[in-house]
Amino acid sequence: MTFLTFPKGFFWGTASSGPQTEGRFEGDGKGENIWDYWYDKEPEKFFNHIGPDKASYNYQYYKEDVQLMKATGHNSFRTSIQWSRLIPEGVGAVNPKAVDFYNSFIDELIANGIEPFINLYHFDMPMALQEKGGWLNRETVDAYVNFAKTCFELFGDRVKYWFTHNEPIVPVEGGYLYNFHYPNEVNMKHAVQVAFYEMLASSLAVKAYHENQDGKIGIILNLTPSYPRDENNPEDVKAAQIADAFFNRSFLDPAIKGEYPADLIALIKELDMVPEHTSKDLQTIKENTIDLLGVNYYQPRRVKAKENPAGKDPQNPMPDDFFDYYDMPNKKMNPYRGWEIYEKGIYDIMINVRDNYGNIPCYISENGMGVEGEERYINANGQIEDDYRIYFIKDHLRYLHQAINEGANCLGYHLWTCMDNWSWCNAYKNRYGLIAVDLDQQGKRTIKKSGYFFKELSDKNGFED
Repeated sequence: MTFLTFPKGFFWGTASSGPQTEGRFEGDGKGENIWDYWYDKEPEKFFNHIGPDKASYNYQYYKEDVQLMKATGHNSFRTSIQWSRLIPEGVGAVNPKAVDFYNSFIDELIANGIEPFINLYHFDMPMALQEKGGWLNRETVDAYVNFAKTCFELFGDRVKYWFTHNEPIVPVEGGYLYNFHYPNEVNMKHAVQVAFYEMLASSLAVKAYHENQDGKIGIILNLTPSYPRDENNPEDVKAAQIADAFFNRSFLDPAIKGEYPADLIALIKELDMVPEHTSKDLQTIKENTIDLLGVNYYQPRRVKAKENPAGKDPQNPMPDDFFDYYDMPNKKMNPYRGWEIYEKGIYDIMINVRDNYGNIPCYISENGMGVEGEERYINANGQIEDDYRIYFIKDHLRYLHQAINEGANCLGYHLWTCMDNWSWCNAYKNRYGLIAVDLDQQGKRTIKKSGYFFKELSDKNGFED
């Protein structure tokens, strides 16, 4: 047996978000965001018709939740400030009840030795701004920067780790390419514009933070390594590079290097989809790069050369016109989520960041395993015995430890998620938490077996392998 020890001061904890945990309650002053609106309009699109009003009752139970975090070994925790809770119309008046809630939540975390990591945008566009175009409208960038400055002013005296966006590629994919988030468009030209304005907004928030604050600010990207079907086939390799440009480097390069990758620029020009922008916008991105990178890792992307190029729709081009997905035989799968489990991917990402992105300080901001029907594993004491989650964590940490030993500048590991939370259209279909949430009992919490494992992992700063 070998004991794998992580660096001193390593961040152990979990990640979550405001819209997925807080809920919505009478008199809380929260405004409507795109999820509230979409659920009211089409509740059948959400698993078991469960909407964001339920979430996990964190708005009411946050003090109890902080004690549960402490009991499961957290020395850090990430959540987000809901734009529509703090500024109900997206611009204008601040909601004093939201200020009270976030102040109290942040203070409770700190009082219990848990470092707050706060993200600003987690897919929750205020509906009043979406009605004017959302991220397609340049005015939304200005509104976001005002939101960011408001957060820094209200909470920056205590919060020293900030993030501009969580997974900014997801609103692009979900809302404007693949029709799984509101506004449910399939329009690549719009997708490109949304991606650019998200990145510009991030850079302007970084600029504003550095002018008046003394902590660290970064961005959280879901990096999905693109592996070619055959590394010795130039066409497969090229296809994987294109997928990587669209889905990883489109945010990774401007966030860290301050500029977009040349191959992506060439593709966007070829498609005649260069987004509206000014030279000043590009200068802003160039001069305001991040201090810290959050890496969300769940699965790899397997890619092969396009087998039927004639199948392209010239009226509606898509990223997939340049590659096909490869269904690799005998891969390990999470059957509930339909995702491949490939632990080495976490190592490959860390080495890529080390070698190609200046070894910027980073941390694993999400990694986790969603399982449906976990009630099958409840023991006689009412605890979910989720050994599969413990194995999943260990298997990924083993590769993360190797990367750190080889010089990767990784500062921590956050699991998705603390307690089972609402997950967009999937609602509570797949459970990810260290802590179970019983919706039939007003969100009653019960620590799972993995929660006690995580406490030991954090206390010992490692595990026996």
